[in-house]
Amino acid sequence: MKPLKNVTLEMSLKPFKSMEPAYVEQICRKLFRQWDGLLRHTSRVSVLLWTSDGSEILDYRGRLEDEVEWAKYIGGANPRTDWNRETDPRGVGLHTRPYLYMEEPPVLTYRLLGNIVKTIKRVGAEYTGQPIRVGATFDPGPEFAKSSFKYERHEEICMGNTMGNKSFVCCYSVLHADSEVYAGFPEGIPEGTPFGTFFGRQCRAFARDLEFDYVWLSNGFGFGTETWGTTGALFDGAAFNGSRMGETTERILEFWRLFRLECPELPVETRGTNLSAGIDLATDGVPLKDIYEGGFQLLSPPNSPWAALDGDFGLELTGYMSRMAELPADARGDFLYRFYVHDPWWMNSPWLDRYEGQPHDIYLPLSISRINGEGEAAHPSHLSLLTVDNSLGDMPDQCPNEIIPHLLKAYERLPDAPAPLVWVYPFREYHGIGQEGGMNIRRPFFEDWFIRGAINQGLPLSSVVSTDHFAATLERKPGLYAGSIPVSPVPLAGSRWEEALCGWIESGGQAILYGSVREASPRLLFLLNLSLAEPLEGELDFRLHLKADEPVCGSWPEQICHRAVLCDGGIDTILLDAHDPFTWLAAEAGSPEQGGSRTAALVRRLPAWGSGGVAWVRGTVASSFRKGSHLLVPDDPARYFPAEALMRHVLAELGTAISFRGLAPNARRPVVMAHRSNGALFFSCYVPDTTAELSLRYPWGAPLLMGWETRLEQGSSLYRLPRAWHGECRVFIKQEKSAVLACKEICSTSYEMKRRFQVSGLIDAELLILPETGYGHRTELLLNSSHPFQVGDALDWELTETPWGTAIAVHRATGVLTVSTPFS
Repeated sequence: MKPLKNVTLEMSLKPFKSMEPAYVEQICRKLFRQWDGLLRHTSRVSVLLWTSDGSEILDYRGRLEDEVEWAKYIGGANPRTDWNRETDPRGVGLHTRPYLYMEEPPVLTYRLLGNIVKTIKRVGAEYTGQPIRVGATFDPGPEFAKSSFKYERHEEICMGNTMGNKSFVCCYSVLHADSEVYAGFPEGIPEGTPFGTFFGRQCRAFARDLEFDYVWLSNGFGFGTETWGTTGALFDGAAFNGSRMGETTERILEFWRLFRLECPELPVETRGTNLSAGIDLATDGVPLKDIYEGGFQLLSPPNSPWAALDGDFGLELTGYMSRMAELPADARGDFLYRFYVHDPWWMNSPWLDRYEGQPHDIYLPLSISRINGEGEAAHPSHLSLLTVDNSLGDMPDQCPNEIIPHLLKAYERLPDAPAPLVWVYPFREYHGIGQEGGMNIRRPFFEDWFIRGAINQGLPLSSVVSTDHFAATLERKPGLYAGSIPVSPVPLAGSRWEEALCGWIESGGQAILYGSVREASPRLLFLLNLSLAEPLEGELDFRLHLKADEPVCGSWPEQICHRAVLCDGGIDTILLDAHDPFTWLAAEAGSPEQGGSRTAALVRRLPAWGSGGVAWVRGTVASSFRKGSHLLVPDDPARYFPAEALMRHVLAELGTAISFRGLAPNARRPVVMAHRSNGALFFSCYVPDTTAELSLRYPWGAPLLMGWETRLEQGSSLYRLPRAWHGECRVFIKQEKSAVLACKEICSTSYEMKRRFQVSGLIDAELLILPETGYGHRTELLLNSSHPFQVGDALDWELTETPWGTAIAVHRATGVLTVSTPFS
């Protein structure tokens, strides 16, 4: 595998159940021994210490003998809401009160904390042969340790209500006067001191004195006020207030400037919010583009860990891709992937319980790539593990023993080319809200939520490229996306983005566009065969003219609920030419009684485009806002059709059909990612309901997955999959006769061949085989051969060039095909 640049082992201080130097060293040795199988693949190792909640930085007075209030609790250390007496009548729940993790936790001082840092660095250097970085953490919330600074002396800085009233510190808050002694303010805090100034000066002193090498900003700190929720400074759940955008973004940027003025050199890594770049911008005014371009020396935020809690992998992956479409200039192309092993605070260990020991949150995020300005499929060079210890301070060997092999396999199979579906993300354009010719504030909110829903409905969107990089790489490398379908919001009129997309379609490429065309150019409206009409919203009749998933019981509802405030306005489109023979009306919304019928989705292919084609989906976020819920709440699919599924359904009309059988309408759909690596197509999947059947068909035929049996039905292969699944596909098949088909690895038993696999069940089959990169003309095919695999029946085959590289086309094969790859 390609070496990582950094692996971070995150840990609380709970494993240090004694502060005796020999015991501290013993724990440090165990730490590096447990993860040695992973650490040998990185050029740098970091340890991130969850000492407290960051109040150890705020409270630091420059006196090493002072005691530290540390994170020695299970449950919320500073409850900010009354408990629910109906669900917890005894008041014993972890959100109701905290518990000490052991009977007599050790006393911690700053000096002892500094000794732990020194021991980690010394022992780690002995184990790895390289210097070890140690990071400090700051969390804005009330969870991890008791904080008199946040919730007694300076409650004014808690402007966010994420976990109850005044529960989260806001980065652009302002401090009241305080006469206490602090390392950076020995005379006390003057009235009106910006939190960024205070925090930066304290960080610098704390890191210098205790030898910390960097700081981690947790739970969205530095990115707005409501970093877990749908609402924020600009959106209250009912309406957007774009007039506050300039003021709010400037306040966030001012925090970063003031922090860096006081703490100019300490590297910063950030957790980011639970949402996406577009949603954060529209609801909380988060100017991610300006932060990236501000020279603040930080990495982009990684994938959120919240999918482990709520199973919303669509939001995790949407947020992750949106924040990596562009990267901070000083990050040099580096970005981070983070995996949730243990939770040291809330008595759960996600690998063992929430994930059920299944690796879907490894393979799904690591199937994603960003296409950079050079046209390369870039992957995360930094890996972080939250955390290596559990809530009781134990470090069970089971977790690294089970997790490391999956991480190594995922990194061995990282994407090396654009995925079959590439998300074209308007990172720069979204941040032009409020400028002349810029977008309205509702667009990024709707479009990111819509893609979240589409991924949760099974859309395999596995690469992201910014609009700027898409246009530039398409111009420099015209064949780069030849094997891909760009998936893009409706482009801005007259933009380079629009020119690139229209030119792509008109020259024979395929694309899926989504979103309102209210501000689209005449050129794009004509290309899509659309015109505008009066908008419709609310509860609307819905007619799908595409094949939907086959429900095991019941039927799909024939209504949608289109909430204009969440969906960038109403549905206002009709066909420009209703008799155009090259336009297929894919879905309609509305009725005469509801104000007329509107076009909700279409597919169009003009003869002049050759093999080109375009699908367009207006898009409805099939969710509602409910006060008290952090996220939008999905509609009941037994009442309203899950409109985001339209993206997957129109994809089938462009040649790639992914459908699910055996599920009721209200069952959650599998999340599917598909990426390219070393010539193969790799699938990664999370299956929330394992009674589901997955049906697959690509333009070259039905995928045969390595290690699985299948039957073909209407040209598609069918699979029943476990909760988490990751598999390789090198064979696509077209076959009329029914049979059990299998693609299996077999022993090489050869001095010449490094790998062999067999495809069985063939009856007059047409196959397309994807060899390993560079092995097209050296791959050996034998039909109906047996050990030692030297001779076989006559076989009709040829090398053929595909958008994914050189492949092998096999014609009219019957029996068992052996495919062998030589050593060189």
